[in-house]
Amino acid sequence: MQKDRTKEQELAWLRTITGELSTRTITRLDETLPWYGSMPPSRRSAVGLVAQTGIASFIQWYEDPSSTPWIASDVFSAAPRELLRSISLQETLQLIRVVVSVVEERVAPRSEALREAILHYSRDVAFAAADVYARAAEARGLWDARLEALVVDSILTGESDDELPSRIAALGWHGDGEAAVLVGTAERFVDVDQLRRSARHAGADVLIGLQGTRLVLVLGRLDAPPRDAHAGAEAPHLGFLEIAQRLADGFSDGPLVLGPTVENLVDASRSARAALAGVAVARSWRHAPRPVPADDLLPERALAGDGLARRTLIEQIYEPLAAHSGELLETLWCYLDNGRSLEATARELFVHPNTVRYRLKKVSDVIGWNATGAREALILQSALIAGSIAQHGTRRAASSKK
Repeated sequence: MQKDRTKEQELAWLRTITGELSTRTITRLDETLPWYGSMPPSRRSAVGLVAQTGIASFIQWYEDPSSTPWIASDVFSAAPRELLRSISLQETLQLIRVVVSVVEERVAPRSEALREAILHYSRDVAFAAADVYARAAEARGLWDARLEALVVDSILTGESDDELPSRIAALGWHGDGEAAVLVGTAERFVDVDQLRRSARHAGADVLIGLQGTRLVLVLGRLDAPPRDAHAGAEAPHLGFLEIAQRLADGFSDGPLVLGPTVENLVDASRSARAALAGVAVARSWRHAPRPVPADDLLPERALAGDGLARRTLIEQIYEPLAAHSGELLETLWCYLDNGRSLEATARELFVHPNTVRYRLKKVSDVIGWNATGAREALILQSALIAGSIAQHGTRRAASSKK
């Protein structure tokens, strides 16, 4: 009975010094934690409330140790949600350390039982703090995953709105300027963290969307390129095709198509449309590289009815040649119609083969495609056909109006 009376006396004494402990705690926080002093008054008040709740909670716990799980968690229930977002877990542990130190200095000398109680309670409060932040991090992770899926879906469908830039910013996107979309297939369970690490090592930021067996990566270059561990300096920026090659192992077997580069992430829907159209026809190119740029599949995409591919062929090849010189356009037509034979082309045009070579080089300078390669010749011939059809269609429409 003497032991019970002693505990009752200790509880009564603890309740009389609660105000003193709270005052000492606030003073110690101001003296030892710089981040506490720099907080706005409302946040400092919230931190002080947490400290006071911790002291009151210790007294309740000492009275009934079986209430540990609930009492320890109640320390943080008094904190507003904004406080949990404004101070880190490390700062919270510093706060707990200050409170425990003040209580221990004032209370522990009174008895060994109180000293042990403080040690046990401080451990429980530390675990409760970790649990609060772990649940907050888990909730934020689930929210980020849903938001990322929404952004990727908006890019794929092209249904972007005024809120897209703010959603991208909320995801912590660090991409700078240009962007491109990589589309392929993947297993149901993808190592997303490994993909992000690989992208970061390649100097790229990435948004990841898994839709069934289709895996979509929206790529952007980081503001600052990664450092070269050997040279001790910043490594040069990689092109999107090189970045895609480094990420190819994260995809399953099958077509892997990289959409064209666009100026910024908001315009990435154009790159996504081209990549999706390329995936649909990539198997028709027997020796297609992996990954393959969507613009290397322009003939197949145009034959499959992709209007974007037809416009790309016309705008990037036919129209620049027609605007530059009808002579270049005619030479290219003859060269391709004659099976890429310099001599046959020269005979038809009544020029020297070297003149044909010069004009073909000029074609390459104007549009960036080399007609002497088999694959590029197919692309150029498709562009000439698509451009000719569009040109004659425009003329017929103009004549019918007359």
